[in-house]
Order: sequence, then structure tokens, then C-alpha cells
Amino acid sequence: MERFLQIAPHSLAIVLRRVGTEHAAAVTDEIQHRHTGYEIFADFKAENMQHFWNKKVTEAVQETFFLGWIDEHVLLIQGKEEHLEVLREGWTRRALKAPRGFEIQCIGECDKTATASIHH
Repeated sequence: MERFLQIAPHSLAIVLRRVGTEHAAAVTDEIQHRHTGYEIFADFKAENMQHFWNKKVTEAVQETFFLGWIDEHVLLIQGKEEHLEVLREGWTRRALKAPRGFEIQCIGECDKTATASIHH
């Protein structure tokens, strides 16, 4: 019997892919040596705080929090639902920027996870 467990309400998974060219090799090498996802999250926020033409995106990014970094390419963020909706819209309008050295492949919901009971 499968059940659903809500692990991280009001959160998004941002799936990233490393990118790099010969011109950006120094930036990519620097990012590859980061030890925490929090630094990548901080760079994501910094890149998106420069939306002077779109104050909603700037405010939404400012109000998100780092939740986790999975498998070296999935950034989990958390915030109020209205801010996450602005980020989803920004993604569909190609206004959301990836951290340096990455590109955003997709954005996914992480509201519910299927779980199976394991008995002793």
C-alpha cells in the first residue's frame, strides 16, 4: 500500500546542468570545487536579484530559502507559495537565471513523495 508523505511543503526542485566553454573554464572549475549547495543557492539568488525590470522576481527570489542540494545537480528551495509561483512563471518566460556555470533544465514540485512501509 503506497502512501504519500509531504516532506517539503511549499518547495521547488530546480534541476541544474553544468555548462562550460573554454572561455568560462575558470568559472566552471571554481564551481566544481564548491563543497556545499548553499554556495550555489547564494549564486542563484545573486543572479536573479538583478531583475530591476521585474520587481516580482526580485522579491520572490529574496524571500526563498535554501532547503537542500541533491546529487550534485538538484537545488531545493522553499518559500511562500506566491513567491514560488512567481519563480515558476519566470521559468516559463525564460526570465529566471541559473547560477554561474549551470543552466536550468527544469523546475519540479516536491510536495509529496511516495513511501512504502517497512515492517520490522
